[in-house]
Amino acid sequence: MSRAVELRDLRSLDRPSLYGIFAPLDPEERLPRELIIEGRRHRLVGRPEVAAALWLPTLWVILFATGWLSAGTMLVFGVITLAFIGFCFLAWYRDRH
Repeated sequence: MSRAVELRDLRSLDRPSLYGIFAPLDPEERLPRELIIEGRRHRLVGRPEVAAALWLPTLWVILFATGWLSAGTMLVFGVITLAFIGFCFLAWYRDRH
């Protein structure tokens, strides 16, 4: 037999008594560490991917430009080294908030 639900049966769901049992959620509360790490894992493109994608075209541009300008070997090596260091910094630098 089913009985009809009455108002007195639903009293435990009243908002004041519900807040007495469960505290309201804090909108400023940070996510647990696992959820933050999982959110980072699902990003599509980050700094390391951008650095890896730009490295080879930059190398070709450097080689083309220095060859066209008839630059010396040490200058070419120095420019390529600076570009490599710059892309490493781009890939490994993290914003600290």
